[in-house]
Amino acid sequence: MSDLSEEEEEAEEAEANLGEYEGERNPEGERHGRGKAFLPNGDTYDGEYEHGFRNGQGTYRFKNGACYIGKYVQNKKHGQGIFFYPDGSKYEGDWVNDQRHGRGMYTYANGDTYTGEWFNHNRHGQGTYIYKDTGAIYIGGWVNGNQEGEAELIYINHRFRGKFSNGNPLGPGKYIFDIGCEQHGEYIQSEQDKGEVEEEEEVAFHGIPKWKASEITKLTLWTPHGEKPPSPKEPPQVAAEAVKEKAAAEVNENE
Repeated sequence: MSDLSEEEEEAEEAEANLGEYEGERNPEGERHGRGKAFLPNGDTYDGEYEHGFRNGQGTYRFKNGACYIGKYVQNKKHGQGIFFYPDGSKYEGDWVNDQRHGRGMYTYANGDTYTGEWFNHNRHGQGTYIYKDTGAIYIGGWVNGNQEGEAELIYINHRFRGKFSNGNPLGPGKYIFDIGCEQHGEYIQSEQDKGEVEEEEEVAFHGIPKWKASEITKLTLWTPHGEKPPSPKEPPQVAAEAVKEKAAAEVNENE
């Protein structure tokens, strides 16, 4: 995920009121209202000001090709905004204090997309990630940028439902196939032969979980609150009453 460096952000902040400026000012001489600034570092800002701060709607163009179009509060990206990154990626959504925070959609340089919740610049909460190359779709939980918690991973002709930990499926789950069956099992954390791992590396080592199937069953049909739907052979009460009324009407006509 491409983003601005800390040095660039600090330069943006330090030079907020430096450089050439064309626009409105208040009686105190502060930038106030609509204006355009040409910063010494090569960046430009065209938008609203309030008491010398970028405040309101504006467009900030960075010399490296990045561009932000959206809301500002005291020089910070805050509110709804779109950020175009130098590598071609894009984020559109909520900002809080210069951080991606709230709900938003990130389109990555490789064509992948993430739509969901953000916290302090990271994917965090519930979200949907679509892989462009394979068409696979991950719908579920995220923690600090990693897939975590209950989720569903959807492929072209099957899907997996279970839990994820640090980006990998782990524990009980099931594969649901379009041909009409389910394969139950669990992902087990594999372990490398401890003899091949240095003692100080054992704590940090994590193998790739492996799928261990247990049984294959028919598809599990979901019904609200576990209630069984009425049998097709037994018409609902309303339909039964209608049949009775129709029969009575026919008897009366015959009489």
